[in-house]
Amino acid sequence: MIWREKRILLIVLGLLLLANTIFFFTYRVQYKSRLQDLDARQAQAAARLDQARHARITTEQQLAAYKKVQSDLQVLYNERWSTALQRLTALIDEVRRLAAASHLEPPSYQFTAGETKNASTVSNTKGSIGTTTVEIAFTVQGTYEQVRRLINMLELSDQFVIIDGISLASTPTASGDKTLTLNIRLKTLFREARTSAPSASKQL
Repeated sequence: MIWREKRILLIVLGLLLLANTIFFFTYRVQYKSRLQDLDARQAQAAARLDQARHARITTEQQLAAYKKVQSDLQVLYNERWSTALQRLTALIDEVRRLAAASHLEPPSYQFTAGETKNASTVSNTKGSIGTTTVEIAFTVQGTYEQVRRLINMLELSDQFVIIDGISLASTPTASGDKTLTLNIRLKTLFREARTSAPSASKQL
């Protein structure tokens, strides 16, 4: 028969077919494995990219916060906490204006100036801040509403002023009403003229 005559050829073809089949399935398994590996590497790369984006956004936010702090420090030192020469007159005028707006007229004001205890004693210390404390004390008499309004306006004032002490005394009047006597002590800080505004910390 013909298959016996060409048995060798058929055997060779059969072996080739078997080899191709084995190669096909082996290649398919390897190809699938490589695809899975590529997918895993793509997922890892995407995760690293997300982490990098998150780190960049966090860094940008920290940088913006640092610049905001630096700007606020400049405003604090150059405007709200400036030298006595730049701000003392405006502060006194502000206190008088608020007292008048509350319909309270202090008969006199007492001023006391001195070096702040927290000021650095070493002039060469890096970042040292020299300040002067000024206290303003006065006494007014009025109703509870007037006293309360004065205290509220002092707390809301744009000037850098601290209510350092308050004492109240009540005095009855002939009409039966009570007049409050308010002794108030205000405190503020002035930056020394030679002191420049410190830089904000650069730790992000």
